Amino acid sequence: MRKFALVSAASYGHKSPRVPGSHHGTAFATTFNGWDEEKAKLCQGTFVRSGRKLDSARVVKIWDPDKEAAQKLADACGIDTVTDTPEECSEGVDAVIIIDDGTGSHSKYAEHPLRKGVPVFCDKPLSMTARDARKIAEIARETKTPIMSASSLRFVPDIVKLRDELKDVGPVYLASAACGNGLVYYGVHALSMIYAVLGPGAVSAINVGQPGSNLVRLRFANHLDVMLFVAEKEWMRSGYQINLYGKAGWRSVKPDLKNLYSHLLEAFVTFLDTGEEVVPIEEEVELIAALEAGARSLELGREVSLEEVFE
Repeated sequence: MRKFALVSAASYGHKSPRVPGSHHGTAFATTFNGWDEEKAKLCQGTFVRSGRKLDSARVVKIWDPDKEAAQKLADACGIDTVTDTPEECSEGVDAVIIIDDGTGSHSKYAEHPLRKGVPVFCDKPLSMTARDARKIAEIARETKTPIMSASSLRFVPDIVKLRDELKDVGPVYLASAACGNGLVYYGVHALSMIYAVLGPGAVSAINVGQPGSNLVRLRFANHLDVMLFVAEKEWMRSGYQINLYGKAGWRSVKPDLKNLYSHLLEAFVTFLDTGEEVVPIEEEVELIAALEAGARSLELGREVSLEEVFE
């Protein structure tokens, strides 16, 4: 059984100070380790109980800047060791899982294990800027260390099924996807559904929305145009949807999110087992660049190429 470490997994702070509790951290921990219900009740803040357990690995180490929160999560999920530093957490394990902690900068914890040759899963978004995302990818390639970063929406059964049905719909030259909240931080989910079904190749973006309510047309190299609808809660409720408008048919899917994290983690374990990249890290860098180009387009009032965001 593989031994995993969770980094930055017990507290969360998106646009606000960090507080105990982590949606992804608790979901990932309970997926591999299960939980003790009485001890789970002692954890403050969000505690997600996975509905599907994976026995292919176990979390044996955890680190978080809030050590008390990390200790309570460790107690609830039977995690052996709470470390004092993220570097210590990456020692003596088969892989490090870096959790989305709300800061948008959690990928900074990836460099140490990558340089030590320890495989890494870096939660979404890989970074808030394409340049920072590329730096992580370059370290992984330079060190030849396995790395994966992806939205869980890539692997939910409804999206996998839609990809398998593409031959009955396509060719597809027009598509759209929608989700709530911020363009880069949460839009990664909407665009990940597109990439999972239709593949990469975005070259430019133009955002004709307004602050907090993004309407982004992404142009791809293969004549595909994609509309992203990503808006803050003041403009629309949260949720996820993808629409394909093919020459042979249309499809509209609101994916069932049941056990979504377990499908993501299962894909990571399969990657470690086979060595076959499920999501090449360069593809995730491109995805971040596309979202950043969309954000910059709104600021500049013009179309922005993906090449520009790397300059």
